[in-house]
Amino acid sequence: MSDRSATAKKTAIVTGGASGIGKAMALGLVGAGYTVLVVDRNPATLATMPAAAAGLSGSVVTMEADLSQPDSFDRIVAEALKPTGRIDVLLNVAGVGQAAVKADQRQNPIRAWEITPEQWARFLAVNATAPIMMARAVVPHMLKAGKGRVITVTTSLGTMVREGYLLYGSSKAAAESSMAVLAADLRGTGVTANVLVPGGVTNTPLVGENAGDPAKMLQPEIMVKPLLWLVSDAADAVSGRRFIAADWDSSVPADQAAEKAGAPVAWLSIARMPIEPK
Repeated sequence: MSDRSATAKKTAIVTGGASGIGKAMALGLVGAGYTVLVVDRNPATLATMPAAAAGLSGSVVTMEADLSQPDSFDRIVAEALKPTGRIDVLLNVAGVGQAAVKADQRQNPIRAWEITPEQWARFLAVNATAPIMMARAVVPHMLKAGKGRVITVTTSLGTMVREGYLLYGSSKAAAESSMAVLAADLRGTGVTANVLVPGGVTNTPLVGENAGDPAKMLQPEIMVKPLLWLVSDAADAVSGRRFIAADWDSSVPADQAAEKAGAPVAWLSIARMPIEPK
């Protein structure tokens, strides 16, 4: 292994990292010098990652895993620890979209009463359970180090409440809620938990057929600049926030861009907290 900077010695896990948003973010971290464990359930797309990362300052390790399987989380963490003995970033991107149920679901919505228990269980397992179970497996290592980042990709609030989106919207809402709780539990530890969303329909395989003109969609690379800020020292004290990549203004300093693109996680800015007994 060649001599690297201190940044290059850091390790990240990116779930769903072999295509779409996950791939763009994984390569962004590799370009910043990270050793990145790319986790995906698709061996064909995983096989493309070493070539995609060729010439970048970091490195890629790949692992095939199905996050709906409870034994996957500890196996992933064990694999991630092998290169450097540390895990600095957990990036939860893996997700199942509704096009997996019905390719034309945007034109032909999947109504709540049409879903099956098996579909509901699958979406919850991958979109809601996997991010927090990955965090459960990773965070103890970060706590020991006194520093770490957990970043989860959820979705826009509109998608969470949109007609026909019970499977995807509800499961992503659960993931966002879990990140809010995690951020609260981690307060003062040096480990942070945040949410990052694209801010609109993004050109990835997850959107399925007839989602619109790909050229007019957001592109996965929109996520990279806010991601790199979130993993930087400048964001050491930033936790419990959600950032919208489409609102990231690259023409201003990064801290100003973050202020513009960020808000409290899990809709805390639009809902009154309950009155607690005294």
